[in-house]
Amino acid sequence: MGDWWYRNITEPGKLPLLLALLSFVATFLLTRTVTRLIRAGRGPFRDIAPGGTHIHHVVPGVVLMVAGGFGAVGSGRHGITACVCAVVFGVGAGLVLDEFALVLHLDDVYWSEQGRQSVEVVVLAAALGGLVVCGFSPLGVNDMTQEEQHDRGTLITTLVLNFLFVVVTLLKGKPRLALVGVLVPVVAWVGAVRLARPTSLWARRRYRRRPRARARATLRAFRHDRRWNRVSRRFQDLVGGFREPSSARRTP
Repeated sequence: MGDWWYRNITEPGKLPLLLALLSFVATFLLTRTVTRLIRAGRGPFRDIAPGGTHIHHVVPGVVLMVAGGFGAVGSGRHGITACVCAVVFGVGAGLVLDEFALVLHLDDVYWSEQGRQSVEVVVLAAALGGLVVCGFSPLGVNDMTQEEQHDRGTLITTLVLNFLFVVVTLLKGKPRLALVGVLVPVVAWVGAVRLARPTSLWARRRYRRRPRARARATLRAFRHDRRWNRVSRRFQDLVGGFREPSSARRTP
């Protein structure tokens, strides 16, 4: 256990990635806390609007992401500079993804129904970052032995096969499983062999003349959404504060 912890978590080359992930999560949680206080009119925090122009926190987030990203590329994976750049990048990413829905819709949807997408993207990004920190690499190449890695044909076949599973999962309307499947291939395999979502491109093309499969896909999607959407919304309400009573609907 100690060897695994050192190799995958505290190994010097992994430290910047771990710091970036921690700063990303901490920044998101702190930002949501501050924005909820501003929305409720509590505390000393206020919107930043120099000259009457409201500055969303995605703006400094982009600046920090660019600075931290270029700094990290130039500094490599080791040393204090790499760690500082990783923290800067993580803070910027937290600020940007907290307003992901605003960037996506090009509208002030921070507290609206569409604003829930920001929380969902942050959770997914944090999960993917956590998998990378724990030693997962894209398409499961890390699971191959040294002899297999020397075998070019085996390596290419594994990459192509796993990539096809990821694409099929995406076409079946399961983007979350597809993204996680890039790092954990078995997730993409499961997503690829199961029925597609009824609104997906795969279902519209492949189930057009298969009413039984279309009906099964619709029923399975209904049961899945009924079971998990309530849990997902409660989590989004808890983290994002979408149900907080407030007379002012401002976007910090």
